[in-house]
Amino acid sequence: MKNYIYTVAERLMKYVQIDTTANPNSTSNPSSEKQKDLSKLLCNELINLGINAETDEFGYVYATIPSNTKKNVPVICFCSHVDTSPDCSGTNVKPILHKNWDGTDIVMPDDHSVVLSKNNHTYLKERIGDDIITASGLTLLGADDKAGIAIIMDFAQFIITNTEIKHGDIRILFTPDEEIGQGVDKIDMKKLNADFGYTLDGGERGHLEGETFSADGCKITFNGISAHPGYAKNKMVSAIKAAAYFTSLLPSNSMCPEKTDGYEGFVHPVSFEGTVEKATVSFIIRDFETAKLKEHEALLENLAQQTIEKYEGATFEIIVTEQYRNMKEILDQYPQVMANAEKAYERAGLNLIKTNIRGGTDGSRLSFMGLPCPNIFTGEMAIHSKQEYVSVQDMQKAVDVLMELVQVWEQQA
Repeated sequence: MKNYIYTVAERLMKYVQIDTTANPNSTSNPSSEKQKDLSKLLCNELINLGINAETDEFGYVYATIPSNTKKNVPVICFCSHVDTSPDCSGTNVKPILHKNWDGTDIVMPDDHSVVLSKNNHTYLKERIGDDIITASGLTLLGADDKAGIAIIMDFAQFIITNTEIKHGDIRILFTPDEEIGQGVDKIDMKKLNADFGYTLDGGERGHLEGETFSADGCKITFNGISAHPGYAKNKMVSAIKAAAYFTSLLPSNSMCPEKTDGYEGFVHPVSFEGTVEKATVSFIIRDFETAKLKEHEALLENLAQQTIEKYEGATFEIIVTEQYRNMKEILDQYPQVMANAEKAYERAGLNLIKTNIRGGTDGSRLSFMGLPCPNIFTGEMAIHSKQEYVSVQDMQKAVDVLMELVQVWEQQA
């Protein structure tokens, strides 16, 4: 691809200016109608490249690049999500390209208090000399996951104009609402009709992620006894106080996000609401070993039991909801998916780093829906923040990986 003129930078800087913030409080699909603005644009761009593409009422984009080989090659899908996180504003994003970045601090022009420094971002030290894209200091950038989209679109342009490269059927899938855990809720798997997939939603160059957390949600509700506060002696039992005591019992030096890394799991309270009569604490529960989720849930139940023993007259209810499971459980059954990716990384001249995701991707659920789906890097870093950035050269190298990957699958067929 030495003579190829990449388009990832221009594409990303166009895509991030379209506000696609997901809405966690919405009950519609997609959660915000504006996500469809980007879906429609992408669909039209694919069609203009001569690729069969469509978008549906839920904001999904489906596209197919047909096989150009006589071999019977598994159908491979590349997937990224159009939405951005609601944790930071994605409205009126102003992307800035810092060409041949020299390593000095990048002070954001619209808010000088937002500074991107290699001293605070370890990976950034490795990108001195690269072209770095940031926002202006008032918003996130949206490289998560519009960098993935730009990479897939650039790859699509390359593969459709370089017909000498042999490949099987290639599917492209863009999803809404990944950031709020609903990215695959309305996927039409029959329409997608792919055998294996790869999400483009990872971080550092060379990273290949084949493991995610297994995840449950948990709500613990304490029921108290309400009484007029002027006449409440020996009658009132405050559910708020019970729930507050319960949270005070949670581990503070282990099993919590702020004290864990690597393969360590955690229980994490994410919301607390209530009245004297009823108070609810909502948790996310995470571990790389699915069986350990039950242990973490048993811990919470035990602490709740201790709580109602202290607050006589109170009761509690616990509701556990499955969210997603570690993709490794499925990928281990199809070792060629990771093996072919590893070969593509090698051919692209990368030092492969297999790692885990302390979170989930669309690929987590897709793997259990019949589409084994590890995660490829995009260069997106400091995500969900005003310091979010991406290296143009990282994105270009990911395009190289996809180009090599489709050839590996064809050659192995």
